[in-house]
Amino acid sequence: MPDRPGPGFRARVGPPSRRTRVLLLTAGVLAVLFLLFVMFAGLWTDWLWFKSVRYSSVFSSQLWTKAGLFGVFGLLMAVIVGANIWLAYRLRPPLSAMSVEQQSLDRYRMGVAPYKKWLLAGVSLLIGLVAGAAASGQWRTWMLWTNETSFGVKDSQFHLDVSFYAFELPWYEFLLGFAFSAVIVSLLVSVLVHYLYGGLRLQGPGRRASAGAQGHLAVLLGVFVLLKALAYWLDRYALAVKSGSYKGVDGWTGLRYVDANAFLPAKTILFFVAIICAVLFFLTPVRRTWAPALIGFGLMALSAVLIGGVYPAIVQQFQVKPNEQAKETPYIQKNIDATRQAYGIADSQTQQYTPKGSTTQDALKPDAQTIADIRLLDPNVVSPTFQQIEQQRSYYAFPQTLDVDRYGTGVLAQDTVIGLRELNLNGVQQRNWINDHFKYTHGYGAVSAKGNQVNNLGQPVFTESGLPASGTLGEYQQRIYYGENTKTYSIVGGSNKEIDYTVDSGDKTYQYTGGSGVSLNNPFTRAAYAVKFAEPQMLYSGAISDGAKVIYDRTPKERVEKVAPWLSIDADPYPVVQDGKLVWVLDGYTTSDGYPFSSKTTLGDVTKDSLTDQRGRTLTAANKVNYIRNSVKATVDAYTGEVTLYQWDDADPVLKTWMKAFPGTVKGRSDIPATLMPHLRYPQDMFKVQRDLLGQYHMTDANSFFNGTDIWQVPVDPTTNTGAVQPPYYLTVRMPDVPSASFSLTTSFVPSRRDNLAAFMAVSADPGPEYGKIRILKVPGDTGTLGPGLAQSKFNSDPEVARQLNILKNGGDSDVEYGNLLTLPVGGGLLNVEPVYVRGRGAKYPVLQKVLAVYGNDNVAFENTLEDALKKVFGAATSGAPTTPTAPTTPTTPGTPTPTTPPSTTDQALQKALQDAQKAFTDGQNALKNGDWTAYGTAQKALQDALNQAAAAQQRTGGSTPSPSPSPSATP
Repeated sequence: MPDRPGPGFRARVGPPSRRTRVLLLTAGVLAVLFLLFVMFAGLWTDWLWFKSVRYSSVFSSQLWTKAGLFGVFGLLMAVIVGANIWLAYRLRPPLSAMSVEQQSLDRYRMGVAPYKKWLLAGVSLLIGLVAGAAASGQWRTWMLWTNETSFGVKDSQFHLDVSFYAFELPWYEFLLGFAFSAVIVSLLVSVLVHYLYGGLRLQGPGRRASAGAQGHLAVLLGVFVLLKALAYWLDRYALAVKSGSYKGVDGWTGLRYVDANAFLPAKTILFFVAIICAVLFFLTPVRRTWAPALIGFGLMALSAVLIGGVYPAIVQQFQVKPNEQAKETPYIQKNIDATRQAYGIADSQTQQYTPKGSTTQDALKPDAQTIADIRLLDPNVVSPTFQQIEQQRSYYAFPQTLDVDRYGTGVLAQDTVIGLRELNLNGVQQRNWINDHFKYTHGYGAVSAKGNQVNNLGQPVFTESGLPASGTLGEYQQRIYYGENTKTYSIVGGSNKEIDYTVDSGDKTYQYTGGSGVSLNNPFTRAAYAVKFAEPQMLYSGAISDGAKVIYDRTPKERVEKVAPWLSIDADPYPVVQDGKLVWVLDGYTTSDGYPFSSKTTLGDVTKDSLTDQRGRTLTAANKVNYIRNSVKATVDAYTGEVTLYQWDDADPVLKTWMKAFPGTVKGRSDIPATLMPHLRYPQDMFKVQRDLLGQYHMTDANSFFNGTDIWQVPVDPTTNTGAVQPPYYLTVRMPDVPSASFSLTTSFVPSRRDNLAAFMAVSADPGPEYGKIRILKVPGDTGTLGPGLAQSKFNSDPEVARQLNILKNGGDSDVEYGNLLTLPVGGGLLNVEPVYVRGRGAKYPVLQKVLAVYGNDNVAFENTLEDALKKVFGAATSGAPTTPTAPTTPTTPGTPTPTTPPSTTDQALQKALQDAQKAFTDGQNALKNGDWTAYGTAQKALQDALNQAAAAQQRTGGSTPSPSPSPSATP
């Protein structure tokens, strides 16, 4: 038996004491207040951040739009549902039938009676909150609809402006979906109320539904069918943007023969059938019978199956399949034309190019600049080299993939590999909150190297190096508070002494004066950020002095995405030194998935390549798109964090629409600084999307497209083992139909499931009249021209190459790393060049040891320098022909810039030609600044004439040709 309690024991029975109730109530109130403060802190800190970067209008526009949609549609849903609940209650029968069922329901009716008003309000409010939250997510759709701009282009089926499909149709579909939701929810709750109060019965004698319940539900069903009629009507237009799979295109979009000749008329017929059926439901309360309405609804359902399903299947089977090519060709042509227009590839130029196996001196002369600027430094391989030679301190680091830009003026302009020495907290030896957020706050300086040279140790020839950096880039603010790898917050300003950089004599300190960040003087603001960063020390730390500010969201990509949430941002920001500042340049894309007949593509998939994990991925609110424009160029100051958006494509209607929605956030194209303009380039992710589409859409004839006899694909990168496709490369290259070389973005194609070269593609990447011009060299299939994979196999299978590679590997003590395999149209043929790096066991970075080259299909070279390799593959044609500048004979001391050797000017004619070239370059820059493309073109021609004269004069003196830059797009 259990022990009994003693005589003094008293069991406590009854409600808790007053003190306990007060404590529980206080704890509950505090918990609610804390949760409310956490939610408010996120909103408040966002507002402060937007205010600090001077884009508060973006925050307020989004906030008020979301709040407005939430309030309007939430209230509308609550009113509709509440009104139907109230109406169902009012229409309840005065007396309940005597049955077991009703007796059971009496208990629920009695339980609900005291709270029916509260239940009505509570249910309506809850459903309204859910609907409002869903509606607030449609803020982009609302803004596009209310600020719509015409495309000036009409679709080929309904002859409506593209803006109807891009801006209007999505909003109408949302409204229709909302209406369907309101009717369905109202129908469900009405049925429940009618059942609860006896309007609907499952048991007992007499009618199963009262007259009031029948009328109420009939009207709701009538509204539902009427909405279905509207859906059928909108479905007609939605056929133009319907996506599926056809002819190997997963995102094929637009009407085909069966859509235009079966589904389209079927939708029209079903529209009228649904209208008639809705009328029958509306007449049900009058006629007091459900029979006509139910018969009509049944006929509508049968019509949907027969007209909307069976009939199109019959048309497809017995009309389309027996003669599919003839039936589908007109619709394929519509898809081709719309897709090429929507992706900006309609003006791409294709020409036949039959590569020669050998060349001559005269054939090589026009390609002097292409040869002189062949890039030996692979920006994806030499990052460890920059890191080892130029890191200087363990708390600095370079990105995995460096960038390629153009620096220099006139004839001295050249491709340059550049990287920033960013902060790397993982290299800080003493990690604590103060060091991480107060002391180590920024990186320091840019490091650049010539793209076409290495020294005799196989290391980069630096043009900007050291700490602080010095060299050819001039004076600029070198501190990097905002960078690709700067992902934590820092507290700067006030009396905080940051570690600027370290020299042998000790640490140099610095106080930030950039002006960015949010002030922490207000205790309330400090509390909000303590919640945001989950860091309670921000509340009481004495290290935060008066004037201190917190800076965060410091990567260029997230800053631009935040101030322009309607943009998709290119995955590869790149740094530029201009006007004494170090800025990040980013490309922004406007997209749409509502361009009729244009096939859809998934940005995240088509922009993947062998470097995706190193560069990052393109992010977009709507990943599946069928229209894209590089409409915005954005900059982020690496010191102040200032974000500036410039309108680049002034004809893009999507950008114009967003500029109406967020007025004053995007500056005009004329506001782009003249010193920044030469550094702007054609973006990689845009190019990847276009090259993916051109794999099939280079075929502009519908019959060829239908047969699919000439499908291309991007080759697998042969220099890696990932199996991913080859990335595009920035190169200075001359296409055969233009007189001079220009900075371009290039790629190659191979036929589907084959490895020989199908085509070479380049787009002019320099700002100017030719910017964005896509040129494709189509190679005949019977030539067996080497694609990248075959070129790599050619290298690997060559006995001499294999022997030397074994020597380089030194019995396994060294690793061989292949650089980018470049394909270039030179001298009437195709030249493949690949730098070969060697990393010894225990070495921290690779060095360039050899250069592989093949011209045609047989001439293979594996030499110590590019010049020797070209001499071998070109043979006698190199006599007097321009070659890559000779590397210095002495190694470059780390931290010391390598002087640039000017071209010889011993001949007076050569000197005059170079002066004329410099004058033409200056004239071109002024024209570029003023937006005068006519004057720019005249200056371009004058520059080319001067460079040709310089080349002729130099040849007469027996020297090497200077490195001309026909596209004057480099910055001093």
